[in-house]
Amino acid sequence: MMGISPAEEGSSGKEQQAAGVGILLQIMMLVLSFVVGHVLRRHKFYYLPEASASLLIGRGSISMRSFSSYFSYLQSSYILTFSFSIRFSLSPKPFFSNFGAIVTFAILGTFISSVVTGVLVYLGGLMYLMYRLPFVECLIFGALISATDPVTVLSIFQELGTDMNLYALVFGESVLNDAMAISLYRTMSLVRSHVSSGQNFFMVIVGFLETFVGSMSAGVGVGFTSALISFLINLLYSYYHVLYHYLLLFNGFMGLLIMKLYCLSSYMLAEGLSLSGIVSILFTGIVMKHYTYSNLSENSQQFVSAFFHLISSLAETFIFIYMGFDIAMEKHSWSHVGFIFFSILFIGVARAANVFSCAYLVNLVRPVHRQIPLKHQKALWYSGLRGAMAFALALQSVHDLPGHGQIIFTATTAIVVLTVLLIGGSTGTMLEALQVVGDGHDGPLGESFEVNNGYVAPSYNEDGTAGNRLKMKLKEFQKSTASFSALDRNYLTPFFTSQNGEDEEEHDELMPSSRRGGFDGHS
Repeated sequence: MMGISPAEEGSSGKEQQAAGVGILLQIMMLVLSFVVGHVLRRHKFYYLPEASASLLIGRGSISMRSFSSYFSYLQSSYILTFSFSIRFSLSPKPFFSNFGAIVTFAILGTFISSVVTGVLVYLGGLMYLMYRLPFVECLIFGALISATDPVTVLSIFQELGTDMNLYALVFGESVLNDAMAISLYRTMSLVRSHVSSGQNFFMVIVGFLETFVGSMSAGVGVGFTSALISFLINLLYSYYHVLYHYLLLFNGFMGLLIMKLYCLSSYMLAEGLSLSGIVSILFTGIVMKHYTYSNLSENSQQFVSAFFHLISSLAETFIFIYMGFDIAMEKHSWSHVGFIFFSILFIGVARAANVFSCAYLVNLVRPVHRQIPLKHQKALWYSGLRGAMAFALALQSVHDLPGHGQIIFTATTAIVVLTVLLIGGSTGTMLEALQVVGDGHDGPLGESFEVNNGYVAPSYNEDGTAGNRLKMKLKEFQKSTASFSALDRNYLTPFFTSQNGEDEEEHDELMPSSRRGGFDGHS
């Protein structure tokens, strides 16, 4: 039997030592981030958000150069965990009550933002304002940079108490926005790889629908499967009390483990079908929070909520630390400063095209007292921070786009840092200037959503104009979202959960599970 040489033993020992030191450094930075974040919250210092503090802590970790590969490995797993946890924290009632508007902003709005950004970047290259990229690669950049991550803004929304409709729109858009951005990125990447084959526009659309709808179906399917199984177990318990101890275990710690396994199953199923595992996880988290979570006992719900709150906080903090660490460690193409500068301007224009056009369409089908006011539209535009998902897709572009991917990665990193530091730090001032502070806690959660659930549209003059035909089409779409809400309330919720649709989620809070505020809304 051949033994291990002393050189191999020494190499293995050094790797284990490096891994141990890397874990220790990670824990120390996480503890430091939480302490700094607590101090900032306690003193209500909104000019330096906690995400910004985590970025700066990671940026200052120059001594961690030896452990960069270890941190790169952890980064991928943390993004997957964060993607599921933040969606699982979603409160279904405000989400589904604003479903039509959220879908409009997240799907149509993200598409508009991606295309506008890509076209402007391409035109900027033609006019020699910035580094010139091929058109398809400009669209890839537009897709990945359209993924928003407004956790910093949302935490300040919660601290200051903003309008609940505004909060629901910003949070709901970010929940679905990532799925759209990832699907567009994958589709444009496939177009680039097959550009020489003369693939027509119809096949591009089919490829996008295959990625988005297929990944969404996989995630929703796994979510409904978990809800049905948990419902059947509760049903068995109601008839066979001999299963009490087993079911108690299922509803407690074992239930949490099974939820995590469903999350992994969703990811592996989508990847096995050559779809997007992250998109699948996003929808699994939404469905499981809406249905599976309701089948747990009250104590188990508190346990699961606390667990995902902890996991989401750790993952989110580590991601921002890693971003700051990456700025110091990775190679960046800082020579293309013009590309970064004009990209920021173009992203602002694209965000405006996204928000104001979609708000106009939503207001066409809403009654006057339910329309999105201009000050809320401005707040929505300002809330378009870039974060973890844009950063992860930019990392992927380094491998997908040799040469140009490094430029895109550098620009995305700079955009993420600037938006988190500047926009995140000035959010409190923006909310006060727009006068949207202090009206977020006037009544119980969901009270303002249930009055016009479905958004009954005002009457229009039937003069046959193109404007009125558009309004009627939008009204039909609004009716479909109302029908979906009724379907969920009358059939899906009673079938997949152990409670009625009328009573569901009355105890939920609107605020996210991010550590920036917590479940209970207290610092």
